[in-house]
Amino acid sequence: MTANTLAAETSPYLLLHAGNPVHWRPWGPEAFAEAEAQGKPVLLSVGYTACHWCHVMNHESFADAETAKLMNELFVNVKVDREERPDIDQLYQAASNSMGLNGGWPLTMFLTPKGEPFYAGTYFPPEDRYGQPAFKRVLEEVSKLYHEQKEPVANATGRVTQALTNLWARDLRGETHPMMLDASAIHIAQRFDIFYGGLSGAPKFPSTGLLEVMWRAFLRTAAPQFFQLVQTSLDNMAMSGIYDHVGGGYARYATDERWLIPHFEKMLYDNALLIDMMTSVWQYNRNQLYRTRIEETIAWVMRDMMVGDGFAASLDADSDGEEGIYYLWTEAEIDAALAGTFSQRFKQVYNVTREGNFNGRNILHRVGNATYPQPEADEALFKRQRELLLAARMKRTAPLRDDKVLADWNGMMIHALANAGSALKVPQWIAAAEKTFAFVEKNLSDGDRLSHSWREGKRHASGFSDDYAHMARAALMLFEVTQNTHYRDRARAWVDVLNEHYWDAQNGGYFQTADDGEQLFFRVRTVFDQAAPCANGVMTGVLARLYFITAEQAYRDRSNALVSAFASEINRAYISMGSYLNNLELIMTGLQIVIVGPRDNQKTREMMEAVTGRSLPNRTLLVVEPDAVLHETHPAFGKTMQNGVPTAYVCVRQTCSAPITNPVTLSQMLQLPARAEGQA
Repeated sequence: MTANTLAAETSPYLLLHAGNPVHWRPWGPEAFAEAEAQGKPVLLSVGYTACHWCHVMNHESFADAETAKLMNELFVNVKVDREERPDIDQLYQAASNSMGLNGGWPLTMFLTPKGEPFYAGTYFPPEDRYGQPAFKRVLEEVSKLYHEQKEPVANATGRVTQALTNLWARDLRGETHPMMLDASAIHIAQRFDIFYGGLSGAPKFPSTGLLEVMWRAFLRTAAPQFFQLVQTSLDNMAMSGIYDHVGGGYARYATDERWLIPHFEKMLYDNALLIDMMTSVWQYNRNQLYRTRIEETIAWVMRDMMVGDGFAASLDADSDGEEGIYYLWTEAEIDAALAGTFSQRFKQVYNVTREGNFNGRNILHRVGNATYPQPEADEALFKRQRELLLAARMKRTAPLRDDKVLADWNGMMIHALANAGSALKVPQWIAAAEKTFAFVEKNLSDGDRLSHSWREGKRHASGFSDDYAHMARAALMLFEVTQNTHYRDRARAWVDVLNEHYWDAQNGGYFQTADDGEQLFFRVRTVFDQAAPCANGVMTGVLARLYFITAEQAYRDRSNALVSAFASEINRAYISMGSYLNNLELIMTGLQIVIVGPRDNQKTREMMEAVTGRSLPNRTLLVVEPDAVLHETHPAFGKTMQNGVPTAYVCVRQTCSAPITNPVTLSQMLQLPARAEGQA
């Protein structure tokens, strides 16, 4: 076959390469059969739509006829969207790491026709520079290596397989102890920047899973150091350049330690996780900055990321061939857009100068010049001025939007919208979460089986364990917020699929891929969070909550087995296990709040609001109709309304409080820890 075949694909990233002179193939058995038949190695290139350096390599090399000719002669070339196929990406990123590289995108891997990697790289320039060899020279030398040095190639693939076995197939079972949570939180806190927040150094990512570890540690211990690190991180992100002050939403990461210079791509999952994190802290201290950022970020999601009732994956960093140009302003552009609105004050607060702070232009931020909030009249003016800037910006060439809908990332946003909607009492957000859930059910589901990706009416890739985990977590949040049993039942059905097709019967834990799906050369089973929380971390909490809701022992047994499956890694790899640690605490706490009362009763709703108004990341909230009967092993079995009034019971493990009929009393009971002196 001598043609580029990507035109039939649905991924926007793959379609960007459909016009290349490179004879790209999508991932599949046909490509590897072609390599076997022709006696060629496979060149695997992995990237994603919002990746700046992917675009650079595309322009420099893949669109170049001479380079493409060499690629076509020497290799069978396979292009993969890492968001569409996270299993392939994670597998070969780990293989790259085992070869001594840091990985990243674009990922350039050279494989045998069996899919085994023997040489790895990331971005390669067209000429020797950046301390890297020219891509064409790499192509020639790797081809020569493959054909002339069979033993070194076999040795390389063998070393990679052994490394992946040690990483993913070892028996990692162990015992847990409550002190592990405090010790891990302390170790994580020691890695954080006390001045600007985030993990010390640059680049800086939001690291929301680790922020949650420290936030939970604060709620558990009342140690103010944890509170300070979380607040410093969220405050600096909210005020600095990583936040889009004009349009809302957070960039994927900052290139500097002060969060001022973003890498301008925006990802759905980052914003979902940050909404959840800010909601949790807002529930504790009612910080107006966090509420504002939650509202603005959700407004951005609703305005720019909707695909039907689902959400797109990302926005590119580039437009008009230049990174970040969509978000940057000259002083003259600011003055023109804000003419007649006292632009000088805006420029002062948002750090706009004639010289600019990024390549002669300005990244807007609110660090250093003025506290937040300014007087109410000033903030109202700034809001109007930002609206004017947004209107002016929307006339520019917008960054490319990757409009595929991913089940796991949509699950995160569903959870965030439902959680924020219940906490901040915005029913429109809960309604949006329900619509997105229905969209996933309709478009990415076949019975109880999920697909990972959907675009323009076409599904792509069977669901991964992350899809089931995050959608089940979203379902349980919607169940808590709405008490609609459909969501509980959907979570149960998806967990059944995971238990049947993804569970590792030998070592415990869930594989990333199903036993009846495509088999790669190695099957991934990991507890380490990547850019988003991993399935095994999330599922410890999902299983625990299902046990608390149903009192079915099978959920408890599976949750305990999942915790045990990775417990020996806590002391070594805590920095990569945020979601596991957070859900381990949920299991150990066993906090259930049971409200007995009619679901449509105003007093019942007031009791629910008393719960959702508090920062209780370990909670499981269950509303029980007066005539319903809980399982006999449930700690609230037999609990009833008092004097015909909706009544709450706070249960920790198997012990429940005295009945509570006053929402204020319930709210006060849940206000823990005691606030340190001087806190809001």
